[in-house]
Amino acid sequence: MAIEIERKFLLRGEDWRQQVQRSAYMAQGYLGGTRASVRVRVSGDQAWLNIKSQTRGSTRLEFEYPIPRADAEVLLEQLADGPVVSKTRHYVEIGSHVFEIDEFDGANQGLIVAEIEVGSADEDFPRPSWLGLEVTEDMRYYNLSLVKRPFTQWEQS
Repeated sequence: MAIEIERKFLLRGEDWRQQVQRSAYMAQGYLGGTRASVRVRVSGDQAWLNIKSQTRGSTRLEFEYPIPRADAEVLLEQLADGPVVSKTRHYVEIGSHVFEIDEFDGANQGLIVAEIEVGSADEDFPRPSWLGLEVTEDMRYYNLSLVKRPFTQWEQS
């Protein structure tokens, strides 16, 4: 069984940009569900189907499978619930750890979040000076939540 242990953080400043090794633009949409999120993600010429349990916190079930890009396009256009979430993912490697920094656009413009996957909930990992407040437990920052209530609408309600 696949388990994902992921921590999520806001960022301080722009110093992280100097450490980016590569970036990739991504678009993803969700296909509904109450106990799991089913996501289709497209990046470049690749696409994936991802199923993740909808549980709060750092540890969740996760399954991911490559699918044909053409299939992903149809799923996003015809079956996705709500708008597609789009972002540029920047990768920052520090030692044996990789921070995935998502810089959102569209309805989530202005939101930048860093994620790190770890092997256990209590694993020690680097904490660069640009790593800010941990928001792992705050469901608003989950991509599925950003489809339903985009970042640009947070202050309006």
